[in-house]
Amino acid sequence: MVTDQERTLDPVVKVQGLRNQFGSTVVHQGLDLDVRRGEILGVVGGSGSGKSVLMRAILGLRPPQAGTIEVLGERIDQGASAHSLLRRRTGVLFQDGALFSSLTVRENVEVPIKTHYPDMPAALRRDLARLKIRMVGLSASAGAKLPSELSGGMRKRAGLARALAVDPELLFLDEPTAGLDPIGAAAFDQLLVTLSQALGLTVFLITHDLDTLYAICDRVAVIGDGRIIVTGPLSEVENFEHEWVQDYFHGPRARAANQADRAGS
Repeated sequence: MVTDQERTLDPVVKVQGLRNQFGSTVVHQGLDLDVRRGEILGVVGGSGSGKSVLMRAILGLRPPQAGTIEVLGERIDQGASAHSLLRRRTGVLFQDGALFSSLTVRENVEVPIKTHYPDMPAALRRDLARLKIRMVGLSASAGAKLPSELSGGMRKRAGLARALAVDPELLFLDEPTAGLDPIGAAAFDQLLVTLSQALGLTVFLITHDLDTLYAICDRVAVIGDGRIIVTGPLSEVENFEHEWVQDYFHGPRARAANQADRAGS
């Protein structure tokens, strides 16, 4: 178990002075953020605040106009070798799993293994894919199915299995419970907690789901006005004096989520 002191001293993601811009539209201006080792960080913000843009910038999928990003001790603007290393050490779950529709679940999970370990024997690669599929709570038979044959919750789990295929240290999730019913969302949240603790993962979690924030996040970062407005434990963030923060964390849905979390504690 990582202590609070170790988390404070060991950020695995450092974003400083980030600027992202599309034409004349500035999404981020002077954005700073640290993600601490071993934590589940929830990232929230209004529509158009740039949550997914921030994630893509950290992953090196979109070069920013200004600022620096360091992931796991590597500057992401240091060329192809740094990008290749970071891809092996990070896993990503995009919305709805983003699975290849023409491949089975097992074949989807094998894709990153093939990419990063091309010399691995096919039998071992298949065995590893099956292990990851079972790890996320899917049955062995799910590996032979196409994404179109899965429910929404199963596709999310299959996408998570693929994100975990090469044993990453850092996991990025974009709205992982979107579209799930409350029972399915709660089960997925618990799966994330179990996996993060068992595998020692650091989790960067974009979400609008208040239940998820209250149930599993160690800290929350709020994006607004082109920057990080506030970062901290929920008990601190929900009392921060900012109009959007107050509306978000003290509306009817937030009160219900807070009460449910207290009841389950």
